[in-house]
Amino acid sequence: MKTAKFGGSSLADAAQFRRVRSIVERDPSRSVIVVSAPGKRFKEDHKITDLLYLCSAHLQYGVACDPVFGMVTERYCAIRDELGLSVDLESEFKQLRKKMDDGISQAELVSRGEYFSARLMADYLGYEFVDAADWLRFTLDGAVDRDASYEALARLATGRRVVIPGFYGVMPDGRIRLMQRGGSDITGALAAAALDAEAYENWTDVSGILMADPRIVEEARSISYITYSELRELSYIGAQVLHESSVFPVREKNIPLNIRNTNDPEDPGTVIRESFENEEDKANRITGIAGRTGFSVVTVAKSGMSGTSDAFRRVLGYFSKYNVPVAYTTGGIDCYSCVVESKVLDPYKYAILAELQREMEPDKIHVSEHLAVLAVVGRRMAFRSGSSARIFGALAERNVNIRMISQGPEELNIIIGVEEKDYREAVRALYSCCQ
Repeated sequence: MKTAKFGGSSLADAAQFRRVRSIVERDPSRSVIVVSAPGKRFKEDHKITDLLYLCSAHLQYGVACDPVFGMVTERYCAIRDELGLSVDLESEFKQLRKKMDDGISQAELVSRGEYFSARLMADYLGYEFVDAADWLRFTLDGAVDRDASYEALARLATGRRVVIPGFYGVMPDGRIRLMQRGGSDITGALAAAALDAEAYENWTDVSGILMADPRIVEEARSISYITYSELRELSYIGAQVLHESSVFPVREKNIPLNIRNTNDPEDPGTVIRESFENEEDKANRITGIAGRTGFSVVTVAKSGMSGTSDAFRRVLGYFSKYNVPVAYTTGGIDCYSCVVESKVLDPYKYAILAELQREMEPDKIHVSEHLAVLAVVGRRMAFRSGSSARIFGALAERNVNIRMISQGPEELNIIIGVEEKDYREAVRALYSCCQ
């Protein structure tokens, strides 16, 4: 059994619904389908979720929302009519409109985007509809109650072909609660874990995870195989990949995650696992490159500091005091450098520097700003000689000056700091190492 989640771009209109059905019918094991609310059909279009949030805002401020609500109803009815379905949307929308007049919560109103999408898809596929409110349960503090949720879904869906709306569940008192944006990815992962799926397929509008930012490297190739650890490294430094909450449930159960393209279903996309049996066959020297601008480096130097057992702990302590996370650290014999996001550091920069000066009495404190940090990620790089030489050589050829280097002993990634002005050129240079 496979669990397949389809995002908003995969459900934007009737034509996309047809694509989804074609994909589902190609593989009978795709028996649990999770859907998002319809996304944009074209650039100037609106996502259904955004329209429902707008309806909620209108209700809150006493502004008529019928024109916006009409756009929502028309969109679903158009999909239904074009596909020749029999779902009585008019009655359900009438009941929903009455609830809106009587005082509906924002969460319940917004959740109807996924709800109606699932109702239509279940009818179109000939599957049974299982409401997320009937199984996905939150605890009082808003965390997913995985044990209760897994047990409930196993009871409702085992051995059946079902369609489930994503993005929401219920609190202990029965109130609808939304997840963060992209929550349908989390619903899909939870469903796959609850039912011990053979695989979790996440269908979207891209053919897997790209090796580099396509805004910088236009023809960036997709990654065929990647481990969960590599995915974590890329997402931490800024790659637009799945949220950690949408990965953890399937990672915990060692269920493969396959990111696929609804508009190019023949492309195998990206397969994500904890590890791969034929590691040598599936490991590149470099798996992917990610990065971000907007970093600062605070360097503290003092003669003899390396002989002090708690110096490093004390340096980090001043950042911790002001809740400023340190992303990376580097150091020399008598100096430590802390890499932090500038926007987080700036409100507390002078307070931290003052305390470091007063308490540590360093020989020098220096702050370097306007830096970009890039991560070159690839498993088994440590076992391939020349990886670092190729990376640094590629940057040198493009005249990119390296300001900072951090590399762990396992060599899962190499972290490089460069001037912000060199960031895009650095990404292109590093991508050339992948070829």
